[in-house]
Amino acid sequence: MADKHNILFLGASYGSLLGAKAALAGHCAHLVCLPQEAELINAEGAIVRLPVRGLEGPVELNTKAMPGTVSAGAPGDANPSDYDLVVLAMQEPQYRVDAVKTLLNRVGASGKPCMSIMNMPPLSYLRRIPAIDGDAIRDCYTDASVWDNVDPSSITLCSPDPQAFRPPEEKVNVLQVGLPTNFKAARFESDDDTAILRQLEDDIRSIRYDVGGSEVELPVKLRVHDSVFVPLAKWSMLLAGNYRCVQEDGMIPIREAVHSDLDVSKAVYNRVQDLCVELGADRNDLVPFEKYANAALSLRKPSSAARALAAGAPYIERVDKLVQALAASRNMQSDSVDRTVQLVDGWLARNRAAECVA
Repeated sequence: MADKHNILFLGASYGSLLGAKAALAGHCAHLVCLPQEAELINAEGAIVRLPVRGLEGPVELNTKAMPGTVSAGAPGDANPSDYDLVVLAMQEPQYRVDAVKTLLNRVGASGKPCMSIMNMPPLSYLRRIPAIDGDAIRDCYTDASVWDNVDPSSITLCSPDPQAFRPPEEKVNVLQVGLPTNFKAARFESDDDTAILRQLEDDIRSIRYDVGGSEVELPVKLRVHDSVFVPLAKWSMLLAGNYRCVQEDGMIPIREAVHSDLDVSKAVYNRVQDLCVELGADRNDLVPFEKYANAALSLRKPSSAARALAAGAPYIERVDKLVQALAASRNMQSDSVDRTVQLVDGWLARNRAAECVA
């Protein structure tokens, strides 16, 4: 039997989703999160609800009843050197918080392989792509300095394609999966580090879960790819859907953002794909618009970025700004992307002004 791994997750939302799948496969996951989350997860487990094809209601997983273990704690209590893999499962602005920034510095110093499942690719990861000038895009990050001590050779990116959220009426240890697609990771530069991901991929694929006496295959798997561009397929989806939820006076669902004018959505989507190809991607690394548009039909809520802005967040992940900057560097400016960036900038300016007044 292959060795089981100890995995450190920074973040308990997507962290609990991938951590639960790892624990079902017998691995051990430790989630770094807020005190209230940690207390509930340690006492009652992380609870993940997954829709499963062919079943009427969602399957509820509880990490307290798994072959592996899931625990939780504070940033200051985690020693990255104790783990085989570190997974970055917080949104990018959260790494500017002192306790998390200090932990990320310890992650970098440990030299442990690090996989990000943020929408916003870590600056260290983008330095793996020769066509990107990392220094020219630093201002797209909330605090670019947090990545200075993370070696590009030890970091990879995993696209957080599954859609999941915390139901507001539930305890904070409950995660509901809305769109149960797969995590798509690029390989590490190192074969040994990549072997850890390949093992997780195989172990998660082999899971069968007992539901009423029948063994079922659970969705949301990990897929490992050789191309560094595969996780960047999410950029087109974010710019055609997620960020276009942001309107001047409020937010609209992803479904409406995409399907209210399919021609405009397709133009934005394909323009961002063209940018990825210009940066070195193969079109086969990317997802056709029609497949994304069909998936977007089930996305009846505004994106997490839009909801955060509406709730007054002073910072969000700025993939819109990153794509705008990269497009400008390749003479591929887009009026639609520029308009989106302008709208997001406006919401952030208002939110920061309100925060200062408060």
